[in-house]
Amino acid sequence: MDLPKFLLCDNTDYPEDIFIFHLEFPRFIINLKDDEVELLESTEKLSKVELDTKMNLLIDLANDFYDREIQRYE
Repeated sequence: MDLPKFLLCDNTDYPEDIFIFHLEFPRFIINLKDDEVELLESTEKLSKVELDTKMNLLIDLANDFYDREIQRYE
């Protein structure tokens, strides 16, 4: 199965939140409402600098993904 890099997720228990699930390493969920990130796997093999750099890029890509998905709904 070919999985996408990101998934847009919602939950009616959290109606104000917008979740993006990143499915590649490092797997994480970001809540775009407050940019809170929950890592879902160990990132010990990356240095703090590598992790920070990678996460900053991935968070930007997650925001771009969200914007693209919303444009497609309009």
